[in-house]
Amino acid sequence: MDLTRKGRVALVIMAKAPEAGRAKTRLTPPLSASEAAELSRCFLLDTIERVREVRDIAPVIAHDPPESAPLFAALAPEFALRAQQGPDLGARMAECVAAGLAAGAPAVVLIGTDAPHVPAEHIRRAVRLLGEGAHDVAIGPSEDGGYYLIGLRRPQRELFESMAWSTAGVFEETIARCRSLQLRVALLPPCYDVDTAEALARLEAELARSGGKAAPRTWQFLAGRQPRLRN
Repeated sequence: MDLTRKGRVALVIMAKAPEAGRAKTRLTPPLSASEAAELSRCFLLDTIERVREVRDIAPVIAHDPPESAPLFAALAPEFALRAQQGPDLGARMAECVAAGLAAGAPAVVLIGTDAPHVPAEHIRRAVRLLGEGAHDVAIGPSEDGGYYLIGLRRPQRELFESMAWSTAGVFEETIARCRSLQLRVALLPPCYDVDTAEALARLEAELARSGGKAAPRTWQFLAGRQPRLRN
């Protein structure tokens, strides 16, 4: 991983190219494939903006597929880019952590794009806690049993191997593995991923009440779509 700001915590967005038929497929329906791709693009843009709010980090996009690099370079020219490598999600996450640490980052924080509304303060807290060195792992639990963020100061492939991803036990299993490895864990406030119609309706309702401040690109898409989702 080519980090242009060595010595700073690497903040890595794990991103999939927003292509119809590949992006946010669990939201089709209620969305069409093209709408799901556009929503995915909005999630990505809001996540990029959230990362831009965090100071003194080395921003990275780990992208999939490898040939999508020009797309991400255009959206976030100041971010370092790295193609995701590995046969499954766990292997790709572990590889990103190892690569960032090997490139000189004191810690690596991974976030996805399924929670574009996550407060920047949650991310800042993870960066700060790991940067201070008092914790080995920072993790932000999702309400569906997974997590929206994980950060590490050392490679810990055991946290990613043979994990039943996209199931309700991911967070608890990760915490159990941290305990078995005697890792010092910092827990962040919970949030929720938006990968079901119910979660999308919840996000739309929350954004409507706040004027879309938490995720403006996403709100612009949702507010202009008819028929509106219902929570």
